[in-house]
Amino acid sequence: MTTGVPAAQEALLRRMYEVFSTDERDEFLEICLSSDVDWPNVLDGVRLHGRDEVHAYWTRQFASGHPLVRLEGLRLDEDGERVAATVRPGLRDEAGEHWAPETLEHVYRFAADGLVNRMDVRLP
Repeated sequence: MTTGVPAAQEALLRRMYEVFSTDERDEFLEICLSSDVDWPNVLDGVRLHGRDEVHAYWTRQFASGHPLVRLEGLRLDEDGERVAATVRPGLRDEAGEHWAPETLEHVYRFAADGLVNRMDVRLP
């Protein structure tokens, strides 16, 4: 479900979720995240700044397991500027895919060039 999200932002986010769990994520990072992106490191409870830090974080996540994130919906947030993505986190292991019972929201801000410049995680 998509509610009021500008087409370019919707396309970028949908593609980002499609490639996150694949080997394409490294190349896509350059064309979806601004160079000075502000990103949450949920594992350590800190903020990351810049593509290199996000790349290192994702590399660490995939070294310890195979995280999955399924996009379930997009909508404009209450401020009319941010985009809230409803997602279901999961993990792939030798037994298959395991999905969390609860969803989360990834909330995005975009830079003037259309790239993501901040992401926050919150409970819906």
